[in-house]
Amino acid sequence: MLNLDPGAAFVVFGDQDSGCVSYGVESAGRRWFVKRAGTPRARESLTRALGLHAAVRHSALVRPELVRDGADGPTIVYPWRDGVVLNHATVHGSDRSGLARFQRLPLAEVRAALDAILDAHAAVSAAGYVAVDLYDGCFLYDFDARRMWLIDLDEYRPGAFVLDSDRLPGSRRYLSPEELTRGATIDERTTVHALGRTLHHLLDGPSGWRGTTVERAVVDRATRPDPAARHATVAALVRDWRAA
Repeated sequence: MLNLDPGAAFVVFGDQDSGCVSYGVESAGRRWFVKRAGTPRARESLTRALGLHAAVRHSALVRPELVRDGADGPTIVYPWRDGVVLNHATVHGSDRSGLARFQRLPLAEVRAALDAILDAHAAVSAAGYVAVDLYDGCFLYDFDARRMWLIDLDEYRPGAFVLDSDRLPGSRRYLSPEELTRGATIDERTTVHALGRTLHHLLDGPSGWRGTTVERAVVDRATRPDPAARHATVAALVRDWRAA
């Protein structure tokens, strides 16, 4: 039986604005990432995460291996994955040193990582889910194995839906106009926008845009303010990106 006692943690991820309590433990000869809810909002997020992982399987998504229900909501246990989060965001601010390091990688490695992100979101969209709160804090890159992992997708939701609040959670560097507009429709074109912003930020190094002119045109279309002017589907975005 796994020992999930936070007192035995080898690392604790404190000061998270999500309301979750997260830490790493070593038990049964393996390392695990444990995530618990500390607030009612966090309980809702973890419940959403379980719905997503029940619906979507992809090799780049870190999936739970154990769920324990409790009075405070689910405790989700993930396999530990080595790597660096590209944006370590806390209530005190953001540490994007991982992103800066990633942006300096050879272009072939960056593009391979982007392919993993795009492929995973093609599976997300095919399952009827919309990306919410996708940003560089969701990208865990293993610089030794040259592998991209997707983590903390706790706000992803079945779509389409109508926004019944003033905004969705997320980084303004990635948010689309509709995610900041009460009554707007959130759908697959919203995911297209988030992926376009992802392509932009991960290929935009210290010296500027590292991709081709044609790739930049694909990004520009994906991130247009008017959803109707974007690619209609994630699959269409992926096709255009690969053609570029």
